[in-house]
Amino acid sequence: MFVNSHMILTALPEIFMLSAICFILVLDLFLEQKQRVLTYALSQATLIATAAIIAIFASQQTEIVFSGQYIRDPISDLLKIALCLIALLVFVFAKDMLQKKDQFKGEYYTLSLFAILGMMIMISANSFLSAYLGLETLALSMYALIAFDRKSKQGSEAAMKYFILGALASGMLLYGISMIYGATGSLIFQDVIKAIADSVDPDKKMILVFGLVFTIIGIGFKFGAVPFHMWVPDVYQGAPLSTTLLLGSIPKIAAFALAMRILVDGLMPLHHDWQGMLIVLAILSISAGNVIAIAQYNIKRMLAYSAISHVGFIFLGLLAGTTSGYSAAMFYAITYALTATAAFGILILMTRARFNVETIDDLKGLSDRSPWFAAVMLMVMFSMAGVPMTVGFWAKFMVIRAVIDIDLVWLAGIAVFFSIIGIFYYLRIVKIMYFDKAFDKNPISASLDTKIGLSINGGLIVLLGIFPNLLYLYCITAFGG
Repeated sequence: MFVNSHMILTALPEIFMLSAICFILVLDLFLEQKQRVLTYALSQATLIATAAIIAIFASQQTEIVFSGQYIRDPISDLLKIALCLIALLVFVFAKDMLQKKDQFKGEYYTLSLFAILGMMIMISANSFLSAYLGLETLALSMYALIAFDRKSKQGSEAAMKYFILGALASGMLLYGISMIYGATGSLIFQDVIKAIADSVDPDKKMILVFGLVFTIIGIGFKFGAVPFHMWVPDVYQGAPLSTTLLLGSIPKIAAFALAMRILVDGLMPLHHDWQGMLIVLAILSISAGNVIAIAQYNIKRMLAYSAISHVGFIFLGLLAGTTSGYSAAMFYAITYALTATAAFGILILMTRARFNVETIDDLKGLSDRSPWFAAVMLMVMFSMAGVPMTVGFWAKFMVIRAVIDIDLVWLAGIAVFFSIIGIFYYLRIVKIMYFDKAFDKNPISASLDTKIGLSINGGLIVLLGIFPNLLYLYCITAFGG
């Protein structure tokens, strides 16, 4: 394959990020601990520059290069820009946490950038091969980040669980891909669609459906959907909060892109088959996530089961199989990542060198200690619950409307019913913050950039709640609507 300037320009965001990661990795070896802030600054500059490159070269044209392995289109541009901008906030909050725990090391930022690079590859994957490459780049980075605190037994256990279950899910995904390849003779999504559409052999159709089942298992694991969710609460709880912050936010954007590329771009002729599977996963995730979250006392486990329920809503948009459904699912994935970042940011804000926010009771009296950040957490909880006039409400509304448009009213009813049940555990957090007395009377101390970042994050949640079209119109345009 001959590489020309057009190919390089098309894949410039990933090429730039990889080059920057290598530079930061080498530079960090020569820095003393007091100079580590340079690694942080360069990591942030890398994200800003990558987002700028994407925006500068963005167009409505679809470009496919590297022998069909890589695609750049409006969908990938929007998702990557959202990924980089939300990652900016993640890095700001993580710096405060790492400094409080005396873990401020360059490895966190280089591994995180590698994970983000993997997500970008997933977003621009145009074949099963490149999708799997991006997926494993993300997963291998996350294994190390979950075990980042070498003194934590919980972190090591969580990393081991994630590694073993991740390897099992990757095996399932590869087995599914191999069956699809055997039936179609190609890994490129456009060729796979053509081969499926042209095939009339019932034996091949059976092989494709079996391959689809294993592929859905792999996608379901990466989403953390029920019944492939076993790792989610344990990893959220056991990982350092700086890692949970990363894991619980932007990978949802990449998981949405992975599902879009594989199911819509690659296996759309099998829509009837994978729609039924996603309906089952959506119902299980929404119901189990909301019900089990009620019983959680650990705040990170509660947010883990909350994330599982939100995954079900993303699936609702995908299974609709319409432009409005895909746009709603994209809007949901981006806004959920933004909201989850703020939630974990508040937990980091309250963490101190010798104190970790672990239980729901640790949030008691937050309104007395910091009325402003209690208000930010209030908006986060209302948004996750789907209270009207918050961005979470609009995200749920758009997804449910897309499901109703395809005459699955009963499915929309189930989603609304369990959303109402889920309001309980979100309002419990609000009650604890505003009506219970604080155990800890000490003032909240955090760096200025963390406080500014949380204020910006909370402001974006409110802004998108009032003017959802500021983002939603971009989502519709990305899908040609």
